[in-house]
Amino acid sequence: MLKNYIKIAWRNLWKSKGYSAINIIGLSIGLTAVLIIGIWIKHQLQFDNFYSNKESIYKLWNKYEDQQKIYVNDITSAPASQALLADYPEVERAARMYWSSTALMSFGDKKIKSKGNEVDPAFIELFDFKLLKGNSKDALKDTKDIVLTESLAKNIFGKTDPIDKTLLLDNKELYRVSAIMQDLPSNTSFDFTYLIPLEKAETYSSGWGSNTFYTYIKLKEGTDVDLFNKKLNNIINKKTNHEIKGSMFLYPMSKMHLYSKFEQGIAVGGKIDQVKLVAGIGLLILLIACINFINLSTARSQKRAKEVAVRKVVGAQRFHLIIQFLSESLLLTFISGTCAIVLTILTLPLFNQVLDKALIFSFSDSSIWFSLIGFIFLTGILAGLYPAFVLSSFKPIKSLKIFGRTNKFSLNFRELLVVFQFGIAIILIIATIIVRKQIEYASQREIGYENSQLIEVPIEGGMEKNYEAIKSELITANIAEAVTRTGWSITKNGASSGGSFLWPGANPEQAKKMGFELGRTESDLVKTLGLKLIAGRDIDYGRLPGDSASVMVNEAAVKEMKLENPIGSYLKWGDKTYTIVGVINDYITGSPYSPITPLLIYPSKNWMLNMVIRTSPNRAMEMNLKQIEEIIKKFNPAYPFEYQFVDQKFAAKFKDQQQTAQLAFIFSGLAIFISCLGLFGLASYIAELKTKEIGIRKVLGASVTGITAMLSKDFVKLVIISILIASPIAWWAMNKWLQDFSYRIEIQWWVFALAGFSALFVAFFTVSTQAIKAANSNPVKTLRDE
Repeated sequence: MLKNYIKIAWRNLWKSKGYSAINIIGLSIGLTAVLIIGIWIKHQLQFDNFYSNKESIYKLWNKYEDQQKIYVNDITSAPASQALLADYPEVERAARMYWSSTALMSFGDKKIKSKGNEVDPAFIELFDFKLLKGNSKDALKDTKDIVLTESLAKNIFGKTDPIDKTLLLDNKELYRVSAIMQDLPSNTSFDFTYLIPLEKAETYSSGWGSNTFYTYIKLKEGTDVDLFNKKLNNIINKKTNHEIKGSMFLYPMSKMHLYSKFEQGIAVGGKIDQVKLVAGIGLLILLIACINFINLSTARSQKRAKEVAVRKVVGAQRFHLIIQFLSESLLLTFISGTCAIVLTILTLPLFNQVLDKALIFSFSDSSIWFSLIGFIFLTGILAGLYPAFVLSSFKPIKSLKIFGRTNKFSLNFRELLVVFQFGIAIILIIATIIVRKQIEYASQREIGYENSQLIEVPIEGGMEKNYEAIKSELITANIAEAVTRTGWSITKNGASSGGSFLWPGANPEQAKKMGFELGRTESDLVKTLGLKLIAGRDIDYGRLPGDSASVMVNEAAVKEMKLENPIGSYLKWGDKTYTIVGVINDYITGSPYSPITPLLIYPSKNWMLNMVIRTSPNRAMEMNLKQIEEIIKKFNPAYPFEYQFVDQKFAAKFKDQQQTAQLAFIFSGLAIFISCLGLFGLASYIAELKTKEIGIRKVLGASVTGITAMLSKDFVKLVIISILIASPIAWWAMNKWLQDFSYRIEIQWWVFALAGFSALFVAFFTVSTQAIKAANSNPVKTLRDE
């Protein structure tokens, strides 16, 4: 019996090749979207969820309250981990991680630059990283131990056993390879290829007011984290004798990637919102494809009516008819599913380029196959259920009558589905336009400095002691207009500090809450970056030793401190007292979508990370870079020359939003395409039903334009209804999305007009092609059978 159902289903699909092709193409695209999105979602959900003890690993966060606003930060102070380990028996392990840095590794003639971290020895055990060689307890026992990832070890040592071999780091210190770690998976928040012990955390910062480290905590089994967090409410107050007001809390490591957005100290979402959005869009695209199937199946019900009647007359039960029509639906979705697998394999590399990921379609992944089979059956049944019940419900007497006319369009179930289809497509078009406008708006925001002709070169090896000589040669040779060095990347937020500042007229409570973003420099920062001096002068520690006690602040800091005459005012920071010698304009260091925070730039000649060079605009950049490399290599021959364009680093800040825009564009395009595919099939069928009516109208003198308008107007009406319904929904959704940005656009009316006009034009073009074809048909041929 089953074989008979499948055979008849195949014959019916083959008999209506055009309509079957439309359904197969639509469903294949829908299933492909679901498959690709499913692979991406699985990748996102598994972020930092592969540790065997994931349920007990937490990241330590700071929490501060200021003017009834609660702020949180996951960068903590040096003594926090040891305080928790010593004072709280619930803590099993604690480990700090210093920010990532890049080091030159030398072994014989082999020299490789790699990114790594300084960590406490307990770090490897805390996360139970898989060691291919070595012991996790002793991997970082000695201060000169180093742990390498498998790929880095192969790049350096080849097939030679690396254990106990010595590496020279940054041409300064020898480290012994103590262990080899399995390469990190792509879905982890960590990004390192080597680990070395954190020798002296106090070298970076020793006080509770300076936040420098990421701190990870493992709680003992059975610990209630909510109760434990209550114990941490006043830990900073107690440890600083109430000089700094703030608290701490633990947040699950497994939630960091998806739930990292906080409002008033409470996690309210994050990446999970994008995951839900993309998942919803994928399912909506699949739903649009299912709607095509339902629409075409019910629209063609008149042609199947006689078949149903004959089957019932010869004894077929309604149940058997339902099974037959569901068999056709399942066969069609099975073919579509097969096509979807091929499309997924072909298009996944393109999807990876958009998201900058390395997602793969694994044939050995059972979850993918279970999901695909589940979607095929679910889609086949849901898409075929309504048509099956409609077709099987026909009465034999009525069904055997000749259908010679069609009812005038009214807003029936089939047309509601068309409205729903185009409504989704219009929402996606509006979303695409608004996301792109938001990116353009933020990218055109005044950043506060001239980032063209500006490059950053990491200070490493012999560059630190030869900095003045390098700077002098670059300027003397007219390669650079200005050079400075900084302790942070100028396109990123620097370290932060709070609770330990005092200035003239400061309210003690206000001073305790005041926090600064920190930046270290030596000389010529204003000139090199092209900043605007609002008042005073630049720091010149390189030529004026007295400037060791001078600082600059930005406009946001002056406003926050409420200083009327900042120049010459003192600023006490802990035990040191500085003099404000300059006020610079506000410039963007962090997100271009966020407000600018108070900035404090202080003098230093140590711990400098970057040399910032403003190259000469009168020479070709290629020539500038070549000569910069020659000069730097002369003083630092052991290191490869590396640089980054500041304008390109700033442009990278828009990466996430650009990915969202590209995804919205792709999905809206797919939604429109599938909707128009269904509309094309529906219009073809309506035109086929009205063939004789069109022939009679032409004989009576109707024009091609008139017939085209007659066939198109009902479909155009449905699209207009879709526009009216979709527009307010899109406004609400995108307005909510824009609330995440402090610096954002206002939604304009023309966005909805453009999206509506685009959908209307595409729909009209799709329908009119079939209408014109029907209107141009020869009435002699169409009326021959009458």
